[in-house]
Amino acid sequence: MADAQPALRTAVLGVTGSIAAYRAADIARELMRHGFIVRVCLTESAEKFVTRSLFEGLTGQPCLQDTFEEPTVGRMAHIDWARQADVLIVAPASANTLAKLAQGIADDMLSTIATVFTGPVVIAPAMNPAMYASDGVRAAIKTLGPKALIVEPAEGDVACGEKGQGKLASIERIVEAAVAMSRRSEILKGKRILITSGPTQEPIDDVRFISNRSSGKMGMALARAALLLGAEVTLVTGPTAEHPPYGAKVIHIRTTSELHHVCLKEAGANEWVIGAAAVADYRPKDPAKGKMRSGDEDVTLKLTPNPDVLAELATKIPLAIGFAAEPDSSLDTAKEKIKKKGLFAIAANDVSKPGIGFDADDNDITLVFQDGHQVKSGKQSKFACAIWMLEQIAARA
Repeated sequence: MADAQPALRTAVLGVTGSIAAYRAADIARELMRHGFIVRVCLTESAEKFVTRSLFEGLTGQPCLQDTFEEPTVGRMAHIDWARQADVLIVAPASANTLAKLAQGIADDMLSTIATVFTGPVVIAPAMNPAMYASDGVRAAIKTLGPKALIVEPAEGDVACGEKGQGKLASIERIVEAAVAMSRRSEILKGKRILITSGPTQEPIDDVRFISNRSSGKMGMALARAALLLGAEVTLVTGPTAEHPPYGAKVIHIRTTSELHHVCLKEAGANEWVIGAAAVADYRPKDPAKGKMRSGDEDVTLKLTPNPDVLAELATKIPLAIGFAAEPDSSLDTAKEKIKKKGLFAIAANDVSKPGIGFDADDNDITLVFQDGHQVKSGKQSKFACAIWMLEQIAARA
């Protein structure tokens, strides 16, 4: 994580009644290391797991719980804290608190602060996997999606002994989201951006297909970041387990041919295109009908080239950005792609490095512009990388 910086920003950290509440102490500590003054607000249920004295000792700031508490005489704390905060983080967020925030219920100090607060919000849910998958929680998250950044819980073993998606996300991911949101601007306000994401699948027969390891995480992160920076986003995504961000126009595709058709149709309505999809270069020329039967004989597949979707879009959309995922750190391929495809910039990453690239949560990219200028992101979460990347492009566009 980054070294400490001057304390110029204020974060309100809301802690709710989850067994993961103890991890909020680490969130507070990391926020302080990133230069935040941290004020903690506990729900009544949170105090069953953690204490006010813990956070007051850690942050040097008063910790609130009761709606009628006023640490400063003559001031209304819920108004003061909301006005002075640069970012509101609710972590862990229980199902109960998610429902309150979604419906605008203000019956305790945290929900009252949230109702008053008009700035960026980060919400990190943590709960039983079945609870997280329930209709009520999914509806609350859908409602909150356009207003807040939801840091999805991780998969794994939870306190009740079950396994699934419900564990509080990593401290680093939550703090990176808070840092990114606190410096969020509307630099892309009014921009219309087309983003492609995920893999394509090229059928061998009606059952099998050729594809790649793309998870769609980077494309989804770019879509989410672009929305938060004020853009109107059209997201064209291949098959992926990732949830598209609320607020984007989402179009699902499977093959490169479908991607090609949809993107050309959408091209005229967009000013930028970011080609984050891992598009298959080739497809089987004559896919078999039904299912090819197994046997001892060798099978030969005749492959035919797919269209270069991004290169074609670069002739129709004013500003085109691509990706170059290569198994080494050389930028030669990235520079060649800029010229060949007519791109404004390309994001190059070395996917041979452990922990970045395909299916990873982090990335480490070098952004290469058509004029030769280069800038490095350093290793960070894909969402933080996406914010950084869009800011860099907007500054030079």
